Amino acid sequence: MPSYIIEGGRKLEGEEYVSGSKNASLPILASTILNEGTTKLYNVPNIRDTKITQEILKFLGCKVKKTKEKIEIDSSNIIKKEIPEHLMHQMRSTVILAGAILGRFKEVTFSYPGDCDI
Repeated sequence: MPSYIIEGGRKLEGEEYVSGSKNASLPILASTILNEGTTKLYNVPNIRDTKITQEILKFLGCKVKKTKEKIEIDSSNIIKKEIPEHLMHQMRSTVILAGAILGRFKEVTFSYPGDCDI
């Protein structure tokens, strides 16, 4: 694990960018399904799991527009209630999307989540 060693009597100052949390971002991305409108999210980490979640949202019918600093998700035209197996198997946390779909449409179809040998 990297560390910082600070020596001397001078004042330490500066700025550092801290990315958003994956474990916070995934449920928030899923909750955009419940909005039935446009949601703007900031500080979402640009990692594999958030990219897969965005692909699932697009498959369901969301319009996803991503810029450097924000993600806009328009979920007003979701037409599908099924998460395809090939996307569901990409990561364990895809199951949280099932809860959001169920909350909006009262039905959902999905397979077992993936990326886990347990």
